[in-house]
Formats: sequence, structure tokens, C-alpha cells
Amino acid sequence: INMPKLTGLEATRKIKHEFPDIKIVILTVSDHVADLFTALQFGAQGYLLKNMDPDDWSAYLHALLDENSEVSRKLADRLFHQFRTGQSSEISQPNVLTVREQEVVIYVAAGEKNREIAERLVISENTVKNHLKNILEKLSLDNRVQLTSYAIRNGLTQNI
Repeated sequence: INMPKLTGLEATRKIKHEFPDIKIVILTVSDHVADLFTALQFGAQGYLLKNMDPDDWSAYLHALLDENSEVSRKLADRLFHQFRTGQSSEISQPNVLTVREQEVVIYVAAGEKNREIAERLVISENTVKNHLKNILEKLSLDNRVQLTSYAIRNGLTQNI
């Protein structure tokens, strides 16, 4: 996912734009749920963690190469189970953000401080901090910079 000049996610988007028929599988150590969904949104056909069972990699890649074959539901379930259970305990499953949380994300991405967000939304600064904590947890992100990147990748900054 993290590469020197361009992230693997951005590279995926550019490659799929230039060569829409190419198949891309991300092989990574990143178990961030947001990275998985962004990779799939940008056109990757797969997302494999380096710590997964190599037999699962092989079965998945063979099925991907065989145009007449689809990965069995059992294999897909096993891959996603490994993805979910391989995550650290702090990483929650993806949840939909509330409308208020989406508003907070937009203001964070615009560079607003907690105090400024509180004034705009007519809530306390502590409430903003709680929303921010919940947002980061739901999206498996660590800080405001990652949240801003997520907001940009997911089109949440279009009205800023």
C-alpha cells in the first residue's frame, strides 16, 4: 500500500484507468479496513494479506486467472474471515458513519480545529473529540491526516 512515489491504491486507480481489463491483486501487510475497501473501489480484484495461508493465495489467484471460474463462496468466506481475525483488537469492523460524524469528517478534512468544528456544529469541543474518536475507530484510522486522506479518496471533500 505504501510505496515511495505513489501509494499502491493510487497506482491501482491509475493502472485501471489506463488498462481497464487488467486484473490487480493487492498483496500487503495493511489490515486497515479502509485500505481494503478503497482497493476494491479503485478496481482491484483482490486484496491478500502477506500473513494469509499461501494455499489460499494460490487458489484465489488460479480462480482469478481462469475466466470461466469464480472463487468459491467458501474460499471467499475463508479469506475474509482470515482478514477480519488477523486484525488487531483495536480495529473494528466497518460501520456507516452517522450524519454528524460525516459533518465532522468534512470539517477535519478542511483543516478545522476541534474548537472551530464545535462552533460550526453548535456542540461542545468534547463532543467533537468523542465524534472524532468514534470515527477513527469505525474506519480503523489512527489520526486526522489518515482521516483527511480517507475523506479525499471517498469524495467527502467535494463540497469544501
